[in-house]
Amino acid sequence: MEISLLPKLPNVVGLAILLWLTYHIFIYPFFISPLRHIPRAHWTVPIPYIGSLWILHQRFRSRNNATTAQAHHHGPVVRLADNEISVNCYEGGIKTIYAGGWEKHEWYPRQFANFGVMNMFSTVGHTPHAQKKRIMANIYSKSHLQNSAQVQANSHELLFGRFLPLLQSFAESGESVEIHEVNNAFTMDFMTAYQFGIARSSNFTQNVEVRRKYLHLYHSRRDWQFISSELPPLVRKMLQRIGVSLYPPAVHQANAWLEEWSKNMCDAADEYLKLLQTGATTASAGHEPLVFKQYKTGLVALRKKDPMAGLEVHPHLDEGMNFTRGLKNAEVVVPNENQTLLEVYSDMVDQLAAGHETSGIALTYLYYELSKHPDMQDRLFAEVSNLEPRIQWPPASSVEDMSLPTAKDIDNLTYLNALIMEVLRLHAPIPGMQPRITPSTPGGVSLGPPNTQHHYTGLPSKIRVSAMPYTLHKIPSVFTDPERFNPDRWLPEHTSEAQMTEMNRHFWAFGSGGRKCIGMNLALQEIKLIVAAVWGNWKTEIVDDEGIEEVDAYTTRPSSGRLVVRVEKR
Repeated sequence: MEISLLPKLPNVVGLAILLWLTYHIFIYPFFISPLRHIPRAHWTVPIPYIGSLWILHQRFRSRNNATTAQAHHHGPVVRLADNEISVNCYEGGIKTIYAGGWEKHEWYPRQFANFGVMNMFSTVGHTPHAQKKRIMANIYSKSHLQNSAQVQANSHELLFGRFLPLLQSFAESGESVEIHEVNNAFTMDFMTAYQFGIARSSNFTQNVEVRRKYLHLYHSRRDWQFISSELPPLVRKMLQRIGVSLYPPAVHQANAWLEEWSKNMCDAADEYLKLLQTGATTASAGHEPLVFKQYKTGLVALRKKDPMAGLEVHPHLDEGMNFTRGLKNAEVVVPNENQTLLEVYSDMVDQLAAGHETSGIALTYLYYELSKHPDMQDRLFAEVSNLEPRIQWPPASSVEDMSLPTAKDIDNLTYLNALIMEVLRLHAPIPGMQPRITPSTPGGVSLGPPNTQHHYTGLPSKIRVSAMPYTLHKIPSVFTDPERFNPDRWLPEHTSEAQMTEMNRHFWAFGSGGRKCIGMNLALQEIKLIVAAVWGNWKTEIVDDEGIEEVDAYTTRPSSGRLVVRVEKR
């Protein structure tokens, strides 16, 4: 009698599939994976593919920061998804990852490329980023900025010609002012003046119509950032192939307008440089397109030596959010002059956007905190009144005869510095995650404080791992009473040297390591100048702070997008 095996074959295949699924979905992730010992933010986290849905849902709801902070109640290292870890410590955390030069996650090029090409910030690889950063590092150094004739000339014009007269008009009329918008105006003018020269910069302080149009279009894209940053590339590409639009036409139109607006300043700066070369005009302080000139000439010179230097082409540029006129889809192509210029455009857009928004947010929360504390305003006034010359408005003589104290003298004001450090700690403009990728290392990498139960070893490569100021700045053992606004914590007479060291290690408003914010020194110099000028002449009080709570996002802002204050002459 012949026995057929065919009827049993489906049963064998089904059993094999069941065993395979059991191993990969249950046995390996829960009992074998090197990540199995790391505390889980949610019970589904270890399950392949499914384990990412929980945190994606939180991010879709704009709850990533708060959710991650809650997860860290389990310890300084927690697992957010099947392939993602969050750290909240210095040793075995930010020191290991960011000082160690771990490369960026593709999360960056998905949302921070402009004109369809990579810029320095969105570059994933360490080498191309370092090659570009070296071009501009010197003009963003603290010593250069404090002695820069460009910054001095721009500061004089922007303060005395635009900003202080505006505040004086509010003080004289008694009219309340929506200060968040005004802060964004001044910081954009300050940033673009340094990039392109003051004659080709924005004038948002005085041109309200253009200012509001820019800010409206700039922020109108925020609700769609989840798609570019977190939706898996494969899903996006599948939807695009079947004709599903990921973004409404208004998003494309906003991107186009913002890029064109920035490109016009770049082109105007380029024309000015050509006039300088032909002798048709002469350079003068404040008018040189300093950053644009340095970056363009430096990148062109770099490419002459090595056509591929500083170049990174990433396959995950989102065609819905960015133009695709440059290199894409991992093509290995030597960039021509036009493509190199697009890279310059992309970096200039990134710097003016980040430079104005983050400084504007910091200033808004300075207004908020100081306006709640008249005693702090008095202490600040007493300190800045000792500057020589004092920043006084209205002027005793003509504006042309007025001069500013040196940037170094302002930088040496201890209470002013403490105020700014505390605002950047409690209200970090960029509180969100900074994703990196674990490198390929024999035996795997380690995370978590050494010699503790929270130290995890043998972690594999290509794991998404990140830290965030939102959680680092609120560690109770580092920052006593972390939810309280307390500038005194940054003064040596109130804090021990050891504790100050720990606070500085965990202070992460500008990141750390080789990818630390290149514009940090410019931002601090600008903010300190503004604060010294404002509270050296006026007192402020809150009129309406409804919605001042920060939105839960990578870059924050008041949830209402506004803060209304009244300015009163001292």
